[in-house]
Amino acid sequence: MDFSEEQIIRYSRQIVLPEVGGIGQKRINEGRVLIIGTGGLGSPAAYYLVAAGVGTIGIIDYDVVDLSNLQRQILHTTKDIGRLKVDSAKEKLIALNPDCNIVSYHERLTAQNIKEIINDYDVIVDGADNFATRFMANDACVMANKIFFHGGVLGFTGQTFTIVPGKGPCLRCVLREPPPPVSVPTCSQTGVLGVLAGTIGLIQATEVLKYLLGKGDLLVGRLIAYDALDMRFREIRVKKDPDCPVCGDNPTITGPDDYELAGICRTEKERGS
Repeated sequence: MDFSEEQIIRYSRQIVLPEVGGIGQKRINEGRVLIIGTGGLGSPAAYYLVAAGVGTIGIIDYDVVDLSNLQRQILHTTKDIGRLKVDSAKEKLIALNPDCNIVSYHERLTAQNIKEIINDYDVIVDGADNFATRFMANDACVMANKIFFHGGVLGFTGQTFTIVPGKGPCLRCVLREPPPPVSVPTCSQTGVLGVLAGTIGLIQATEVLKYLLGKGDLLVGRLIAYDALDMRFREIRVKKDPDCPVCGDNPTITGPDDYELAGICRTEKERGS
């Protein structure tokens, strides 16, 4: 593709980087990224990926904007309360960069639709607000050979790592099964520092851009745990589990499952991201 004068100006601070240049910017512009959720993690990830010029961004979310979201879900404003999140998010993203194609899905991600939806994208960003969806997305991405950028936040802590099927561990290598919903505290119970979601979401966006550029070392086999109170990042090495039921030597899970998603999903006020 040839850049217009406006695009050259818009992306000039990236193009001037030796690691990016015109070729790298073209790779970004041709990228196709699906973001699961437009909440605490999905908002900053989507905003910066669109600013960087990612050509196609898919956003999937079933919820509406609630007042309690606004402390961390920066794609939405007070006047958006009651609107569909995908509509609110799409409006802001197009306003930021009309070059980008924003594809919105106002539906819940399920075992029935996930294969078809992720098939159209290069990489998938985990902005989910429950373990059921995260595990379902992890399984589907491993089976479809799609890169999956995991992230999660609660309280003053967050974590993130990158899953590249065939080259490193998946989410199940770290935690075999989704924990029972009653065993995991919710955002309304424990709370979450709003800026924490921004920190983790931006690391996810950084990993996406590095992947599209083919530059740097991805967080494959390296889980980053962040403690905002101590302002410390801790790297935890994670090995591929040969007995993993999804990415192991003899997988026993051969298709995505909802993991009783209807029972695990909670109202937006109870969710963690």
